This record gives sequence, C-alpha cells and structure tokens, in this order.
Amino acid sequence: MRISRHILIVIIVLASASCATVEPWERGRLAQPEMALDIDPLAAELEAHTYFSKEGASGGAGAAGGGCGCN
Repeated sequence: MRISRHILIVIIVLASASCATVEPWERGRLAQPEMALDIDPLAAELEAHTYFSKEGASGGAGAAGGGCGCN
C-alpha cells in the first residue's frame, strides 16, 4: 500500500511538471523561427518526400505521390 502511494505521488508530480502557462508576451518569442522543431523546414520536407518515395506510401507528413517519386 505504501509503495503504491509513492508511485502515485511520483506520477502526479511528473504529470504536473509538464504543464506550463505561456503568457501573451512570451508567445512572440516562442513563435520565432529558431524555436521551431525543424531547423531547416525545406530540408525536412525533402527528406520526408524521399522517404515516402522509397517506401511507396504516403501519409502523416503530407507528401503525395507514388513509389516512383513523380508527383
């Protein structure tokens, strides 16, 4: 019983640590290009296109076309 209580407390602490309030004046900083997950969006799009062309499938990243890579 005591171990499950400690596990529950750890889960609550970890879950609450992931929540953050972003103030309106902080959103401008978060919207800047250097805060993006992909440093170079064009390179990421080309890599996704190549991947989906080789796999012969599309989906998830918005790439369209068949297995040959010709859209």
